[in-house]
Order: sequence, then structure tokens, then C-alpha cells
Amino acid sequence: MSVLNDIDERSREIFRRLVETYLTTGEPVGSRVLSNDTKIAVSAATVRNVMADLTDMGLLHAPHISAGRLPTELGLRLFVDGLMQVGDLTPEERRAIEYEAKADAPESPLEAAATRLAGLTNTASLIVTQKADAPLRQIEFVRTGPGKALVVMVFEDGRVENRIIEAPDDLPASALVAAGNYLNARLRGRSLGETRSSILDEIASNRAELDELTSRLVRDGVADIAGEENWQLIVRGRGHLLDEAAQDIERVRMLLDDLEKKRDVIDLLTAARDGEGVKVFIGSENRLFSLSGSSVITAPYRDENRKIVGVLGVIGPTRLNYARVVPIVDYTAEVLSRMLK
Repeated sequence: MSVLNDIDERSREIFRRLVETYLTTGEPVGSRVLSNDTKIAVSAATVRNVMADLTDMGLLHAPHISAGRLPTELGLRLFVDGLMQVGDLTPEERRAIEYEAKADAPESPLEAAATRLAGLTNTASLIVTQKADAPLRQIEFVRTGPGKALVVMVFEDGRVENRIIEAPDDLPASALVAAGNYLNARLRGRSLGETRSSILDEIASNRAELDELTSRLVRDGVADIAGEENWQLIVRGRGHLLDEAAQDIERVRMLLDDLEKKRDVIDLLTAARDGEGVKVFIGSENRLFSLSGSSVITAPYRDENRKIVGVLGVIGPTRLNYARVVPIVDYTAEVLSRMLK
């Protein structure tokens, strides 16, 4: 960063230690605290002069006249991009992330990953996952009443989704079985998005070798399912955000309100699919959470074909411990990608 090139080595170290101290304590950092830091070893007067220069550069600000300094959003961005020393995960953290949900666990692997991510980072975790485009393990049609049928979809990641679709009143049970068998033969291990066109082409050209009622059920069912909203949002750890409420209850209230705007949150996270690795959005850098002064750290996860199928991340105050949270988010995405294989 060009700003970083304008700062000498001593000023960089003072700035780095100030930000690290702030991220640990959440409090303004004064010159006396930094002058007592053995890694800096300069006088309080020197620290004050450097802090004044960094303030003039827009990297620090003083919340009160006599208080210490806090990093600005620009300062946090400079720290994250150029000065942050990313920590290593402990063996315990790796084991916690690698833990796979048991077959009879109440949560799916995605939900379990969100729960572990929130617990390890003490933040709210967010996972956006594709619905219809996730690989399927099994699909089944069940009559639920006149003109209605239930579509039960079991995905490779363990999720189970149910959809109600329109069905002919005179549809026999054999047609429901035939429709499920037909789709299972073409969908198992593949996503509906990948196969939708070929299935509809087969139906339209009468190559499916299905009777008229079964063909209609398959055609309408595939069209209805694929036409549904393609993303779902999993949120865990909202309670961690409330831990901040004693200091800034209004900020937390706004953040919780933002999290209820499911469509906007999904848009934010799906935009993070482009590119590789972890992305960090600080404060006003993301439109949705700008008013609540929050940071979002995201990483994409992939299926067995290395195709990005979702995004996971965490959200919390801008004073997140980025050096610790970034590798946790990154490794969780890596492990989840392995699990989905």
C-alpha cells in the first residue's frame, strides 16, 4: 500500500503495536502504554509524536481530547493488508474444526460448521449455501393431498429439504415412484442446476420413456424446484453479539436488525465468492453493516469438483482479533470443502 511506504520502520512498529493492543482491549491506547512495550523501546514523547503524525495521515483518531488513540477504518485496513501477523491454529482449534457431525446429530454438517465457527471466534457465524445447485443423493415424491405432492430432497452434504408442488389430481402412486426413480438415475451426485436442461429436453422430446402424467410431474417438479430461491442463510452465535451490548447497545441492535435482512446478507456473502481465499470487509466497506460499524470475514467453500458452492464467514465489531479469526475462517472453509467430497 502506498500509505505504508510513507511510514518509516519505527512508526510502522508503533502503529502495529497500537492496533494489536486496541484489538485486545477494545480501549483507546495511550503513549505511556506503548512506551513501556519492550518491542518498541522509545520514549513516551517519541510515541506521542508518531501518533500525531499517524493521526494526520488518517490512520488514527482520538475519541476524546485527553484519551489515547484508536485506529480508523483506513488504519485497520492498512493493518490487515500489510502489517498483521496471522497466527497459527492450535491443535485443539484444528481438531474442533475437523470434528464431523455424527450421522444422528440434529445438525447438518453445514449447521455444525456454523456452530463451531461461532464458538471458536466468539462472533456470529454466517453460511450461505446453494439449495437446488447442491449435489443430490436422493429425491422422492409423496402425495400430500388433492393437487399437491411433497418433494423430499436429500443432499450430499446431509441436508434434507421438502418442497410442496402442484400435482395432477388423478396421479397414481406408481407415477410418484416412477418420477423419483427417473430423477434419481440422473441426479444422484449431481446438482439440479447441472441437469435441469437435459431432463427437460428429454421430457419435451419424449425420450424419457415416461407416461404422460409422470412426465408432467417430473417437468413441473423440476421447473418449480429450480425456480425457487437458490440460496439459504444459516446464522449461529447471535448471542455473542449481545456480549458487546453493554458497551454499545445501539450498534448491536442495528447489527441484529441487519441480520434479519436475509436477502441483503445473502447478496453480500455471495458477492464474496469471486476470487480465492479469505476476504475482510471493515466497517463502511460493506454497505449492509456500515451503520453498525461491523467487520465481516468470509471465505468460499467448494465441492469435489472445486466449484464454489457457498460462502462462510463471521461478523463482529471492527475490533475483531483479525490475526486469529482469519485462519479459523480459512481452515473451516478448507475442512468443509473436504467434507463435501
